[in-house]
Amino acid sequence: MNSIFIIAHAPLAHALRQCALHVFPDCEHLISALDVLPKVSPEETLAAARITLDMQLRTPRSQVLVLTDVFGATPCNVAQKLVDGTRSKLVAGVNLPMLLRAVTYRHEPLDSLVQRALAGGTAGVMQVAVAAPQNQARRKHSDQDIRDHQQ
Repeated sequence: MNSIFIIAHAPLAHALRQCALHVFPDCEHLISALDVLPKVSPEETLAAARITLDMQLRTPRSQVLVLTDVFGATPCNVAQKLVDGTRSKLVAGVNLPMLLRAVTYRHEPLDSLVQRALAGGTAGVMQVAVAAPQNQARRKHSDQDIRDHQQ
């Protein structure tokens, strides 16, 4: 079974983990988090991340999906060094829909899990339409006439 390792700017990694555990309380041992603190060097962060990843990869068939917040930032740069040559894949741009999708499909092969996570993250970002206020008719066009008043 795949596990998930979130590496993000503090306090996002642990906050995302807590949100995932709210929905999937039985997955506590499958989701790890590392908050990257502003005054900790990338080398120290990488050392801490290696310890966590090694624990997740302790069984021969285990694989890890590593999620980071911003491509090109310290968490992602650390994660890139971390996953090199291991049984893991890295996805940047983590959001809660991506994480929940990854946890949902954690039993799938790692390559498939990456695609599921990407789809969940993308589908979770949308503009939400605002319904017309009650008892107010919808306009057929968006241009507002100066004689129209909303109350």
